[in-house]
Amino acid sequence: MNDPVDVLIIGAGASGAAVAWSLAETKMHILCLEQGGWMNPAEYPSTGRDWEAKFYGEWATSPNVRGRPEDYPINDDNSPIKVVNYNAVGGSTVMYTAHWPRLHPSDFRVKTLDGVADDWPIDYDMLVPFFEENDRIMGTSGLSGDPLSPLTHPPMPPQPLGLSGPLIGRAMNKLGWHWWPSDTTVATMDYEGRARCINLGHCTPACAQGAKSSTDITYWPQAIRAGVELRTHCRVREITTDDNGMASGVVYYDKDGVEQFQPAHVVIIACNGVGTPRLLLNSASGRFPNGLANSSGLVGKNLMFHPYAQIYGYVKEPTDSNRAPPTCLWSKEWYDTDLSRGFVRGYGVQFVRGAGPVFEAVVSEQKGILPWGPDHHRVFRKLNGHRIGFSAICEDLPEEHNRVTLDPVLKDSHGIPAPRIDYTISENSRKMMEHALARGREVLETAGATDICVNSPIPWGGWHLLGTARMGTDPERSVVNEWGRSHDVKNLFIVDGSVFVTSGGVNPTSTIQAIALYVADQMKQRLANLFD
Repeated sequence: MNDPVDVLIIGAGASGAAVAWSLAETKMHILCLEQGGWMNPAEYPSTGRDWEAKFYGEWATSPNVRGRPEDYPINDDNSPIKVVNYNAVGGSTVMYTAHWPRLHPSDFRVKTLDGVADDWPIDYDMLVPFFEENDRIMGTSGLSGDPLSPLTHPPMPPQPLGLSGPLIGRAMNKLGWHWWPSDTTVATMDYEGRARCINLGHCTPACAQGAKSSTDITYWPQAIRAGVELRTHCRVREITTDDNGMASGVVYYDKDGVEQFQPAHVVIIACNGVGTPRLLLNSASGRFPNGLANSSGLVGKNLMFHPYAQIYGYVKEPTDSNRAPPTCLWSKEWYDTDLSRGFVRGYGVQFVRGAGPVFEAVVSEQKGILPWGPDHHRVFRKLNGHRIGFSAICEDLPEEHNRVTLDPVLKDSHGIPAPRIDYTISENSRKMMEHALARGREVLETAGATDICVNSPIPWGGWHLLGTARMGTDPERSVVNEWGRSHDVKNLFIVDGSVFVTSGGVNPTSTIQAIALYVADQMKQRLANLFD
């Protein structure tokens, strides 16, 4: 049997890395188990000309398409939006586009402001120091002072607007709508040992230059130097409990497929909004027959995805295509509630610079705007390198019927039940998407775009996995308390996106990591009773 550790973290992605780094200063014995491995940037798609082809196979965003040994299958047949995740040191930060907004202060008070969902038990101001610390470690680029966004202080200047940015900016100016250079975690100058962006290609799937900050090159080197142990290719099957109902450790399969038991005094789950409920539900026992930490019955419920409403078109001027980070501008024009629009809450917008030639060819043929025959090459030249896009990140409100459960048939390579997704888009979100598409069409037409196409929702758009182990002060209405501690199991903590009470209308990674740092800080302040 393995020797007990003080703190066991499950998952080495965005939140697991942040909490490991923060707790390292306590000098406790901290171990992280990650079912993936260390990535080799020399093997990333952007090192070769076939990078787009790999995006349809071994580097697909969906684990069901990739089918790597480190992946687990997901039954998302009953969802119009398919789950996107990645298992490795760095987790999905290896694959993300590095768009870096924060939740707004209003996102934490939706019940008070709009009479829907629930207020968070914490507020934006409590997270500000952790947002700032996270921006420094991840290395953000941006322009401080956006009048419609929370104030940030990026340590690097923003991404260049390139060819696409001015086209979009001028169109937004004509319409009188807000836009601003995006905060990103793509380095615009040499920073903390990371080289600046040289536009190798699209930031998704991965950055061989190391300009895009993933936690395997930001938090983890620092955490390991501080004494944290990281054990890779270890798939956790279940969390065990003792006679007192406390977490006692985990059962996992090591790199050779051998079942192991790792005892621990404190367990922290950082497995994302699908992996975390899967693990809790699979940790059912006589004391916890409905799954661990699930006396509320809410583990796996209230899944929020952020339906993406995307509209794009083609202009006569050349655009950036894949030769730059994919997003450089955002808009918060429609972020907060305006009931005259016909729905509550709102959406953020990220403007898309373009697409690579293979992607352009495949998608344009599917959309019917790229013909076969004598006109094929002429039309392709008109489309390739001329695309601009408008993507609305529409807020999902929590609904219990949107959920993660254990599939009764599908299993991973170790025989662990796979997650099953049941998800429908609400009427409120549908109205929001329709509104966003209408605004996007106005922007594109003002910019002179033609051949306008729509993806709504983006089917392979389940990047944001939120809400399935929500935070709250009432044990009957939440899974963890206001500092990430399970109501039912006092030495069990959750730090990933599953603790979100509401989803906001922006990419959540920055907020996920700020919450992880906040939970770690709360744990350090309460070290004396962590083990009670």
